[in-house]
Amino acid sequence: MDKEIAISVKELTKKFGDFTAVDRINLQVKKGEIFGFLGANGAGKTTAMRMLCGLSYPTSGSGTVAGYDIFRQAEEIKRHIGYMSQKFSLYEQLTVWENLNLFATIYGMPAKKIKEKAGEAFRTLGMEDMRNVLVREIPLGWKQKLAFTAATLHSPDIVFLDEPTGGVDPATRRRFWEMIYRASSEGMTVFVTTHYLDEAEYCSRVSIMADGRIKALDSPAALKRLYRAATMDEVFRTVAKGATRE
Repeated sequence: MDKEIAISVKELTKKFGDFTAVDRINLQVKKGEIFGFLGANGAGKTTAMRMLCGLSYPTSGSGTVAGYDIFRQAEEIKRHIGYMSQKFSLYEQLTVWENLNLFATIYGMPAKKIKEKAGEAFRTLGMEDMRNVLVREIPLGWKQKLAFTAATLHSPDIVFLDEPTGGVDPATRRRFWEMIYRASSEGMTVFVTTHYLDEAEYCSRVSIMADGRIKALDSPAALKRLYRAATMDEVFRTVAKGATRE
């Protein structure tokens, strides 16, 4: 097994009855890479991500995530990844500290380590005065930062971000991407889906799904050259053109 590969899948397929949601996809993601996973609604992105996160068993194919087999070691995969959804997965009725403590405990961190790492996170984020504030009372941008911190406090090998910047303003999105770059620079692999095509430019490489298949995969610069496009939005429109799913 290549120790520099964080995610590797071959012919990965998921069927629901006669419907093939993910159709024989092949993919490798390097450790420390920021990998963009793009596709229109219905393309199969969410189903593929659920399999990679150990939340859904493939129908066929093979693969590893963080070195663990997606068929036989789903529970190990869950222990070595972080996950953040568009809705941030935070508990509004709990305080900032209580949310961090809860998620870190779920990920198996010991209490002493949680206190130490949470203290570092509060100082880094400038949230020391907010630790006892209810999450429902903090601004959206801070919730976003908190959700990312909750997903990565246990220092996972890979963090999966499912449309993490939805609904926030451009300035907040830029600041969030600074957090992504920092995590990547420290060796964490970032697997991110987004509907903002300008964000694809920030990724090391990008794949584009349509009708359950990966139709394009390369660096943003290489894809723009291949499709003679000025932007990733143009690339996406060209690749997704003709897709039958909505």
